[in-house]
Amino acid sequence: MKAAHVICSKDNVAVALRDLAAGEMAAELCLAEDIPAGHKFALRAIKAGDSVIKYGESIGLATENIPAGAHVHSHNLKSGLGGPGEYTWEPRGEELPSAELPGFLGYRRKDGRVGIRNEVWIIPTVGCVNAIARTIESRCAHMATGSVERIVAYNHPYGCSQLSEDHEMTRRFLCALVNHPNAGAVLVLGLGCENNHISGMQELLGTWDPERVAFLNCQDTEDEIAAAEEILERLCAHAAKAEREPCSAADLVIGLKCGGSDGFSGISANPLLGRLSDRVIAAGGSAILTEVPEMFGAEHLLMARCRKEETFLATVELINDFKEYFLRYGEGVDENPSPGNRAGGITTLEEKALGCTQKGGTAPVSDVLSYADTVKNTGLSLLSAPGNDLVAACALAASGAQMVLFTTGRGTPFGCPVPTVKISSNTPLYEKKRRWIDFDAGPLLSGADPERMTENFAEYILAVASGRKTLSEELPKTDLAIFKDGVTL
Repeated sequence: MKAAHVICSKDNVAVALRDLAAGEMAAELCLAEDIPAGHKFALRAIKAGDSVIKYGESIGLATENIPAGAHVHSHNLKSGLGGPGEYTWEPRGEELPSAELPGFLGYRRKDGRVGIRNEVWIIPTVGCVNAIARTIESRCAHMATGSVERIVAYNHPYGCSQLSEDHEMTRRFLCALVNHPNAGAVLVLGLGCENNHISGMQELLGTWDPERVAFLNCQDTEDEIAAAEEILERLCAHAAKAEREPCSAADLVIGLKCGGSDGFSGISANPLLGRLSDRVIAAGGSAILTEVPEMFGAEHLLMARCRKEETFLATVELINDFKEYFLRYGEGVDENPSPGNRAGGITTLEEKALGCTQKGGTAPVSDVLSYADTVKNTGLSLLSAPGNDLVAACALAASGAQMVLFTTGRGTPFGCPVPTVKISSNTPLYEKKRRWIDFDAGPLLSGADPERMTENFAEYILAVASGRKTLSEELPKTDLAIFKDGVTL
């Protein structure tokens, strides 16, 4: 295994692939100090105030003179990010050539969309009925027979005491989940006195299939559990009519997410997702990239890939709106890398963003989605949502992702409403957390063939789409994390 990796010929730093000791040779120079695995060291002298270059782009400014072979991290590197910016559309993206990708066995719904799971969901309109929803889930678990894979109650603390756009975000999010193709049937469970009342949900939904979607206000019946059991019997009978059938890769919608990233994420796991995303899109499918604050510092690369000028303008608005959101609360736009990110070798938000956006591959950006908007176009869409793992993953699910592909360098066990595939950036994490990690991208650090790894990963993803369970599906996945931005009454 090599001692270090240089990502781009323009870079003035390299990444240590293992713990390196002072005096050791790496990248053809003698190290001035110990360098932990995943961390950066200078390939040549960098003057104070000069840009530190990684991925061929600036990841911040040196705060002091850095000699060749020295550790580059928080003690001598700072972010160069500022507030909302002005951008010029300079398109450089290229269309991907069409390519074949094997199909999978999925559930085709009446509206033409395809699910990869056939579950019955209980979705509360308000957090006040969470305990009732859980009780119904437990009492009715035995009804999941035949092609019905399970009954799941999704709890959240919202739906009342919210105002304006904050309230509308919750309503749009819940309606998007009601319409999700992974749900063969849905019970919308209300209380009866909440802001997010059932009649308002019905109005926002517009049209729905009464065989697939049912509503129950708990205050309207003497025994809400018995009433729900009766409804769920009917819903499960409807959902059980669905059977897996051959579907094209063009029916795939994948969500792209990273969390607990380390210095390897941007050179192993995230590029692997990027190659897989390109293959899905080249076969006519769709991918959704979110975590807008983790685009800061790499947004110009995404903007240059916008297929149309109107998409570019929407991307500018997406970025600047999120920067203004930070500033509105008195926070700096560069406040992002977590303690775990920093311990793993990531120093600045620019560095994190340049690694994070690798998940989007090279495909043109075809659309920009508001929070809780459902994906409309094939290709790569950018979704408005924060970087928080649970909030972003749930947002991807609400926007129509049938599964979320989640890379990590530190490890995390959580799941969201759709199958959540965990991909490790390094093999030691995979070996340590076999009950968390589904796929190991670590071999890419030791010379594994990227194309062969992508083929193996595509085979695994298509197996998940056809019914293979992810490790996160073995754990409870019943809490919804909804983006909140407003007053609570």
